This record gives sequence, C-alpha cells and structure tokens, in this order.
Amino acid sequence: MSKTLDILRKKEESLLLATYGRYPVTIAEGCGSRLRDLDGKEYIDLLSGIGVTNLGHCRPEIAEVTAAQARKLVHVSNLFYQEEQLELAERLLKTAHFGKAFFCNSGAEANEGAIKLARRRQQRLKNRSAYEIITFEGCFHGRTLATVAATGQAKFQDGFAPMPEGFLQIPWGDPQALEAAVSEKTAGVLLEIIQGEGGVRPVSARFAHEVARICRDKDVLFIADEVQAGMGRTGKYWAFQHFGLKPDIMTTAKALANGLPMGAVLSTDAVAPAFVAGSHATTFGGGALVSAVAAKVLEIMERDGLPQRAAKLGAWAVERFRAVQAACPGTIREVRGMGLMIGIELTEPGRDVWEKLLQSGFILNLTQERVLRLLPPLIIEKEDLERFADCLEAILKAG
Repeated sequence: MSKTLDILRKKEESLLLATYGRYPVTIAEGCGSRLRDLDGKEYIDLLSGIGVTNLGHCRPEIAEVTAAQARKLVHVSNLFYQEEQLELAERLLKTAHFGKAFFCNSGAEANEGAIKLARRRQQRLKNRSAYEIITFEGCFHGRTLATVAATGQAKFQDGFAPMPEGFLQIPWGDPQALEAAVSEKTAGVLLEIIQGEGGVRPVSARFAHEVARICRDKDVLFIADEVQAGMGRTGKYWAFQHFGLKPDIMTTAKALANGLPMGAVLSTDAVAPAFVAGSHATTFGGGALVSAVAAKVLEIMERDGLPQRAAKLGAWAVERFRAVQAACPGTIREVRGMGLMIGIELTEPGRDVWEKLLQSGFILNLTQERVLRLLPPLIIEKEDLERFADCLEAILKAG
C-alpha cells in the first residue's frame, strides 16, 4: 500500500460510515478512458464509474455546458417551469416509444417511482387492489428499502428487516413460473433485459417476448429496468429495443448525465395519467444544471453514433475475449453480453485475477465472485480493449 493511499484510508476511517469496500486506488483525475491516481499511475478505465461516464471522463463539451449552466441557473425546484428540463424530455422521449417523463436523481429512485406508478395505475385507473411487483432471481434494482425488497437478495437485506411487502421473486428465464405467479394482486413485472450485478446475464429473445405477452394478456405493467443497460451501452439506446419490445414503463439513470446524479422514469401515454399533481415528487430531480448536461449527452450520442459504435466494438471485443478463452482452456467458462456491456465468467473465483488486472492498470469489477464485468466508456479505443485482452491472457496462462 502506497503512503498516499494509507493516509487517505486512515482519514476516511475517521470520517465516513464504512459502507464501501474500496478498491486500493486513490483517483485524482480522469480524461477520456484514462484515470490517474495521486501517485501518478495511469489506468485504463473499463468500468466508467459503474456504467456512468459513457462519454468518458471530463469531456470538454460536457464541462463547458456544466460551467455555462452553473452561471445561469442551477436549482429552483420543481415548483417552476424550466426550459432545460423540457428540452431534455424532448430529446429523451425521441429515443423510444414513451410519451411522458419524470426526472429524479438515481436508479433506485427511478425504480421506486416506477413501482409507485404501476401500483397507482392499477388502484386509481383500473380500480384494482393490485400492488405486487414481480422480479427475477439475480436481479438488482437499488439500495432503498423498496428496491432492496425487489432485489430479493439476502446480502443486501441483512439487518434491515422487516422488508416492505408486495414483492415476489421468481426464477430467471422461466416463462411458466411467471405465468403461474401473476395473480389479481400483480401490478407489474420489473425486468432487467441484461442483469448487471447478477453477472451480465442477457435475457433470451424467447423469454423477453414471453414477459411482454404475459403482461399484455394479464393486464399488468411491463417495467424495463434500463438503469445500467440503457443509454446506448448495449448497441441500441435501450436494451429492450434489441427485441422489438415496448414496455409500459422504463427506468434509467447512471449514464444519463455522464456523472452528474440523474435518473428518469419514462411511461407510455396510457399509463402516465396514473400520476397527478402531488402523487409523486422530488426536490432535486430534473434541475436546470443536470437537465442541460443530460440533453447535451443525448445530443453527442446521436451526433457521434455512439450506440452503433458500441454495437460494432462490443461484437469485436466479445470475439477477442473468446479467443482468450480458447487460448487459456479451463479458465473461462463463458464470455457474454451485448454491445459494451460484457461479462467474462471465470471457472474459478476471480479475486486474484481481478487484483492482478488492477495492478496492471485496468479498472473493472468482479461480480458474483467469478464474473469480470466490463462497462467501458463508449468512446474507448479498440487498442485499449486489445491491451486488456493481452493482459488477461498473460495472467490466465501464468496461473
């Protein structure tokens, strides 16, 4: 451990609640797909702040918009009309089939809003006492009490009992289980098209279409959690678009404002009337500053064709990593993903491999103990992914 890292670690222990298992790195600055620590060591960032900085770190265009808007207007609350928020809504809604948007501050808050919208639609528009939200094993929907209950994993619920009621979890990828689980209590089905924290697991086309069909047939809402997979990461603006689906509600956050706290709930026009003035709110959501930045993010993504770039580069990367798998038999179980959301599942627990990659200058994370999760900036160069593949191969061959 470097002296600088040791100093910061001890200072943090005296100041902050111990809620994070920090990586042994002291980040000082970033540029594009590079990060630099306080000792001057450079890293290739393959994590993007957990799928957040899709346009890279400290992009000049984003910095300029942030500074200009900060000098004009930062916050007045949602008691007022704000043109920045409306410009963002126009740009965001054009990316899919939705008719209305609600802005908030995070993915967990967006999922909370979606849960409330689904329940209120059933109870106020449909006059049904339905409230239950169905989710799937391996999912992750946030850290608030409701979204932890929706996530349904003991490690996230430890010490927080009792959990809020109204959540039912069923096996991943099992349409028969879903059909059997839907009842008169069901308000909606909440699905990640690709489970991120669950190990970068994409749904199959068959299962995705079955979820949509069952929701339609049973008159319950299909809610797509695109907090991590959205904003161009998978090769389309939204992962559900790979299957031609049209969810009733969608949530997004993470990459929406390229590092500033921003989330959104999008709904169809048919569902939107469930919310009226006073039924839901947030103090900071969709403020002028974050809205201006998010609108610029969408403008750049469209102008530079970043979803299409993610599709092309991601397809190449998956094949390159499969070549590593072939060159290192018995070490990699599977390479999977969509676009630049990629998981490399090792055959053994991967902590040692992850640590060696970090020491070699590659920032990524390890999920489900065995899956190396890559969420690089959408602007990353092919050469950086090639360097990572070469390093991973060398580590695996060395054992």
